[in-house]
Amino acid sequence: MNPLLNVDDALSKILGDMLTLEAETVSLPDAHDRVLAEDIVSPIDLPPFDNSAMDGYAIRYGDSAAASRSNPTRLAVAMDIMAGSAPDGQLEAGAAARIMTGAPIPSGASAVIPVEDTDDDWSKGENSPLPASVSLYRSLRKGENIRRAGENIKVGETIMKAGSDIGPAEVGMIAGIGRPRVEVIRQPKVVILSSGDELVDIYDELSPGKIRDTNGYTLAALARQAGGVPIRLPIAKDSLDSIRALYRRALSISPDLLISTAGVSVGAADLVRVVMDELGEIDFWRINMRPGKPLAYGTIQGVPFFGLPGNPVSTMVTFEVLVRPALAKIAGRSISQRRVKATAADDMRSDGRRTYARVTLTREDERLIARATGIQSSGALMSMVLADGLAIIAEDQEVVRAGSELDVLLLRTVNL
Repeated sequence: MNPLLNVDDALSKILGDMLTLEAETVSLPDAHDRVLAEDIVSPIDLPPFDNSAMDGYAIRYGDSAAASRSNPTRLAVAMDIMAGSAPDGQLEAGAAARIMTGAPIPSGASAVIPVEDTDDDWSKGENSPLPASVSLYRSLRKGENIRRAGENIKVGETIMKAGSDIGPAEVGMIAGIGRPRVEVIRQPKVVILSSGDELVDIYDELSPGKIRDTNGYTLAALARQAGGVPIRLPIAKDSLDSIRALYRRALSISPDLLISTAGVSVGAADLVRVVMDELGEIDFWRINMRPGKPLAYGTIQGVPFFGLPGNPVSTMVTFEVLVRPALAKIAGRSISQRRVKATAADDMRSDGRRTYARVTLTREDERLIARATGIQSSGALMSMVLADGLAIIAEDQEVVRAGSELDVLLLRTVNL
């Protein structure tokens, strides 16, 4: 019998096969949580003009040199500048301009004093009458409370590189430079296939011997979380004709990735490998990992294919370890997997394969402590609901003693 394939070698092979998808142009609101396919260069300065960082009064900073609360400086109020307006004329020495946050700085002004450092009372709001004069209660530095044109971004500056993830801040920056549409990497179309006489959909009644198709829904959620567009197809029966029809229908959708569950081990009804041999080719189908040894990988008519194990935990673990990085590369995202170091709270056991144990993580005495979620059966999906991460036990290590340090692959954002 051929030795089981090392997990790292399997992942290296998979990533070497994956190609990043082409770009498409989308509207800015639809670009959130996508990956840029172009550099974004600003055509303007941001902010586009000097503006006030405060509600207050624009002045020539030298006019405040002697000002204090015990000895206020009195200036005539010559202008009223609202946000969205353009000041007309120059501010002369000895004068002040009432100004709102974000409003343009008038020519001649070199600082803004906040309203709370004056004798003015804006409690009546922006429509309060313009006073004839205002008293300043402190001195100002040149440029104080003025946001200069281009201090955020200068014209011609690259604000985002191709390959960047587009989050809320990035959407705001792109909006700020007036780009209604951007080029992004196309989202991978991921077709999810389930087969088995024992499976029924969530809308069907359970009868003796039947179980829900949890894997199809779990994989759809995982694919969506990884940036893909999941497409679930109806469950195929355990017959070659039914599985062939399912795979032909999947290929007619022009998917970027195919994922099936079950049918890849050594049972009499494990027919997926037969269909794979007919329609494509298998690169490997046994991995030295626990859970998840019976995993098939290959291509079907040029489309990358993953045949994941049927047990729910095995399905999720193999997705996290091997499929998520592949999807990340296809989608143009970073393929790094977030890992942390943690100390085992109790002894952990393995069978000599690389083991991914479900654990919770807590911070105790400045150490991150990993505790098993309880039963580690590959059918116990609740162990994944409880898990913060997967503690990695190396190959040929059958016991990890309490107090030992382990790498933990994070499954969720946790307060560490």
